[in-house]
Amino acid sequence: MSYLGVGVSPGNVPVYHGSNLKVIDRRVRLAELVLRCVICGLAILSAFLVGTDTQVKEIFTIQKKAKFTDMKALVFLVIANGLVAAYSLAQVLRCVLSMIRGSVLFNKPLAWAIFSGDQVMAYLTLAAVAAAAQSAVLAKFGQPELQWMMICNMYGKFCNQIGEGIASGLLVSLSMVVLSAISAFSLFRLYGDNKRKSSGRW
Repeated sequence: MSYLGVGVSPGNVPVYHGSNLKVIDRRVRLAELVLRCVICGLAILSAFLVGTDTQVKEIFTIQKKAKFTDMKALVFLVIANGLVAAYSLAQVLRCVLSMIRGSVLFNKPLAWAIFSGDQVMAYLTLAAVAAAAQSAVLAKFGQPELQWMMICNMYGKFCNQIGEGIASGLLVSLSMVVLSAISAFSLFRLYGDNKRKSSGRW
């Protein structure tokens, strides 16, 4: 009798079919590779949209130029997306090499390093997007109590492109959260394999 790739022996000891585990592992690695490629592309897009955004407005014969460096939250967002893009590119190369070599499982120190790196990048992108979104809201609606004016009324094009960059950054952060779950699965599965081996000896 079997269920989801797990056979049950007459002694009620679970027997795991290696072929099914390898199929699951290949699917997980493929999903990880695709997700890391998407994250890398979106992070580059977000950094490009925000980092190259400028608009010049003439106010009483004085030209005022709006750029992302005027808001520290946007600088943080560009730096965070740059770090995530570089990290994701390195991880994509690792995934490709792993698939070429055909190695199914990696050692625990490497799994812990990947899991920790994904966690750090996920928190970093979430913090950067949250800070940038708060600054964008203030720029869009202002703060009458503090007499902060609505900047987007004057720099409409600048604000629209910043909004697109923040939206791309939000997709990056959500994808990093999903990727962190995948790396957690890959890590703790190693400990599950050890338990199955121990129970098999008994």
